[in-house]
Amino acid sequence: MSERTPSLIVVSGPSGTGKSTVLTRVLARVDALRFSVSHTTRRPRPGEREGVDYYYVEAARFQQMIDAHLFLEWAHVHDHRYGTARAEQEHARRDGVDLLLDLDVQGAAQVRLAHRDAVTVFILPPSYAALEERLRSRGPDGSLSLRLEAAAEEASLYTEYDYCLVNDDLDRTVEDLLTIVRAARLRTSRVDPLAQRILATFPRRQGA
Repeated sequence: MSERTPSLIVVSGPSGTGKSTVLTRVLARVDALRFSVSHTTRRPRPGEREGVDYYYVEAARFQQMIDAHLFLEWAHVHDHRYGTARAEQEHARRDGVDLLLDLDVQGAAQVRLAHRDAVTVFILPPSYAALEERLRSRGPDGSLSLRLEAAAEEASLYTEYDYCLVNDDLDRTVEDLLTIVRAARLRTSRVDPLAQRILATFPRRQGA
């Protein structure tokens, strides 16, 4: 990994697409790939752990980080704020690992503007009905209608991403995302440091 520049892999998709399951499986199968832990102002859900699922901070602290330009991206999502600290990218670069970001469409747009070579992937559900069924299966949720409305808006933005996966078969979706991660590691912009080292071993041309 030290022979190339780490990649930013951004994955988006409406709540209920199975995105978290896909990312968990991909992370378990790829070496030197790290999940970017976001900051959030929402409270932890049962089973979530500080520093593993999110960094949980008060709204005032989140605003301080915004004012100090400490976020790579941040956004309002379902009445809460979420953001990726620049430190996540700096630590990934230091450790020579690729960074996998789970972002909403607002955050992904910010990353695209700041990092033109970021690889972006959108995950779609097989249908609106399937998405609604998945969300309802999670149990009573007063925000169901809001999530479905947001999903419709988010899904229409899939064309802004480099790749689009339809999660109608979990195993296939995992394999497709693995393919994208591996291909990203072979982009010329990522392997340039290694390529330059190899070229330095070639005989110099006369007059060069």
